[in-house]
Amino acid sequence: MPGQARHDEGGGRRSSSTHPRSSPAPRWHRLIAAAATAILLLAQPAHAQSILRDAETEALLRDMSAPLVTAAGLRPRDVQIALINDDSINAFVVGGQTVYVHSGLIQAADTANQVQGVIAHELGHIADGHVITSSEGQRPAMGIYLLSMVLGLAAMAAGGGEAGAGILSAGQQAAMGKYLAFSRVQEATADASAVRYLNTAGITGRGMLEFFKKLQQQEFRYGTKNIDPFMQSHPLSGTRIQTMTADLQNSPAWRKPLDPAMEERFKRIRAKLDGYLLPPAQALQKYPDSDQTVYAHYARAYAYHRAGYPDKADAEAEALVAKEPNDPYFQEIMGQILLEAGKPKQAIEPLRRATEGSRSDPLIATTYGHALIATEDPKNYDEAKRILKTAVGRDDENPFAWFQLGTVYELTGDEPRAALASAERASMMGDDRTAADRARYAMAGLPKNTPDWIRAQDIAMTSQDGLDKNRKKRR
Repeated sequence: MPGQARHDEGGGRRSSSTHPRSSPAPRWHRLIAAAATAILLLAQPAHAQSILRDAETEALLRDMSAPLVTAAGLRPRDVQIALINDDSINAFVVGGQTVYVHSGLIQAADTANQVQGVIAHELGHIADGHVITSSEGQRPAMGIYLLSMVLGLAAMAAGGGEAGAGILSAGQQAAMGKYLAFSRVQEATADASAVRYLNTAGITGRGMLEFFKKLQQQEFRYGTKNIDPFMQSHPLSGTRIQTMTADLQNSPAWRKPLDPAMEERFKRIRAKLDGYLLPPAQALQKYPDSDQTVYAHYARAYAYHRAGYPDKADAEAEALVAKEPNDPYFQEIMGQILLEAGKPKQAIEPLRRATEGSRSDPLIATTYGHALIATEDPKNYDEAKRILKTAVGRDDENPFAWFQLGTVYELTGDEPRAALASAERASMMGDDRTAADRARYAMAGLPKNTPDWIRAQDIAMTSQDGLDKNRKKRR
């Protein structure tokens, strides 16, 4: 079941000794380094992972989570649900108000309701402030580790190398156990909060229990005898099921039927992810040509497109549009396939319809702007500029949109605003040097004290500050 944070292992420092054969010091140093690394890992943030952006998926996750966010006492506009490209079954939060959901979780779930249970759990971590209070679990663990280190080193200095190493090892295990116990309490608290949010929102908790049972089956396959419950960051699934079942079943929402429209949208998203993420051959095997459902057409459209069969991909997209001509997401995939097949002029009409049908969703609008630019027809540039300015105005965390906007500014001879768009993109991607350089160039060519000039000044100052701080760290 999802946890509040993900920790990736790192390597400890290697120590050398001038007497490698006669002295046990290298072993002590390795033990110390390994123990220190293990404890410090408790405080490490999640490593950067690839985020999948898709308008239809983001709209569904937003709609699925909105009543739960409200039930948690949070504001839907402040909470984001981000999709991570990772085939493992997981979700997590690492600070702020963003829930990260793995694509593997969506693909493994049977219903939208199951995913809602996972999201409710993660919202529990956010609303209960678990990331902020995680230091409360780290401090006692670090205290145990440091005490064992002092005692171990003292024993080693007195000539008891083996005894000292034993104290260090035992201290490391005790510290880890202390932190894991704290983590299990947080997970149980998040479970209780999730139950409360589901019941308050009037959403059945059947999906939550169903998903826990899926995880329990994985534990059975691994062998519960091989699992030490006291060395887990989460309570075992069976324990969690027993704890939550009564509260979920006693809720008036327990017998409430699933939202059919939501479940239909979920099936489309799951098929879409299968077509996009699974190896094409595997996706086509899962969704054979004999399957004429919307889900199968969706999956095959992406699978054929990725496998390099543009005609077959076009046919699947056309089948989708034939079923629902006014669906903006079907128009989007048709336009996307045409654009990426080198047919931007043919892609314009479906992408225009997709943009209009989605109320100018910024992700779809960016693709439309890209198609207008890719025609290499100057008559389309003004429209591309207008579309892309609106897109970044509604979603300024899309580097591809900033790149396209910079491109059309450059094509129309507006070099200062092209530089500002490059500065925006570089700043978002953490490239302070490029951001500062491009922002200063933009300031030199923009009318002073206009909104664009002020924005360029903000980027230049912030990026320069970042550069200065990095220089001080390197000294």
